[in-house]
Amino acid sequence: MAQQHLEPTEPLSGHVGTVTGDALAGYLRSQATEFLRALRQHRESGGTAAGAEDPADAARALRRSVRRISASLHTFRPLLDTDWSESLRPELAWLSGTLGMEHAYESRLERLLLALHRLSGAVFPVQGTVPTAVPTAQPAPAPAPVPVPDRGNLTVGAAKAGALLDRQLTLARTRAHSTALQALGSSRFHAVADNIAVLASEVPLVKSATATDLHPLAAAAQERLDDAAAALPLVTAGHPYNAEALIHGLSPDPSPHPQDAPWHQVRLLLRLHRYAREVLTPAVDVRLLTASQCLDRHRDASEAAAAAASAARTPRIAPATAYALGVLHADQRHEVEAARFAFQQCWQKQTVST
Repeated sequence: MAQQHLEPTEPLSGHVGTVTGDALAGYLRSQATEFLRALRQHRESGGTAAGAEDPADAARALRRSVRRISASLHTFRPLLDTDWSESLRPELAWLSGTLGMEHAYESRLERLLLALHRLSGAVFPVQGTVPTAVPTAQPAPAPAPVPVPDRGNLTVGAAKAGALLDRQLTLARTRAHSTALQALGSSRFHAVADNIAVLASEVPLVKSATATDLHPLAAAAQERLDDAAAALPLVTAGHPYNAEALIHGLSPDPSPHPQDAPWHQVRLLLRLHRYAREVLTPAVDVRLLTASQCLDRHRDASEAAAAAASAARTPRIAPATAYALGVLHADQRHEVEAARFAFQQCWQKQTVST
């Protein structure tokens, strides 16, 4: 059945009709059922792609349901048993983070190798997924022209840079895979799964929940998002910040880029807002989904730039390799700016229409 699309400019507080805790209970039960279905598929796969389902797909389905349950416990916590929800939320965060790391490292390696291929034209003899062509999808308009590196000098170090990234990120992915398998077999995971299994049939609502309107709580989540987005430098998001962005990234300091944290926070708040809307209505807000995808790209480019900078700090690498990694880092920081520009365009259109 085709999904209906709610007009995205309509504020949650302005919705007509009361949606009570019964809707929240139904939503949580459905997400718990999805979790149990994905868990069964993962077990049937036997940990290999030759099983009934691809375990990676099953793990993503597990994460999708876990994120939605966790977000609902956060946004609508006054309507849920406090001890139960406060004890379950950190466990859901642990599970989602653990299951997501393997895919994150795999995607990061693919992104960086594609970027190296695009920048240098080199093909890399590495063990990971080696791109043979540049993706056909067109990126969002960059806020500033990307400096064109000396392709001749870049090609010299690109192959070794690709091999170094492949070794580092493949090792990290292998460790993340082992960690995820250990987690899924642990007593801690079984306790979480048991809680979610109970949730599929019985939601611990407080007595007043069935008569309480969900819109004020969902509107509060929207207000937190609006406040955080308003604090972003959206007016200047179409321009590069300054050389500090590159200097920090290649400095010996391995801490996350200080300019990225507010954008990451908006991404999380936007996710909470989207999931709160799902509880209220099955309609899809296309513009919010687009904004969320822009911030996902921002996160991916930011983490890829950090991985390139980390590889550049490897002791005793050749100057050509370090040069290639520096160019790659700068390219990904430009991708960060492009994602900010795309979010700015999407968000300001939505704000003007509201």
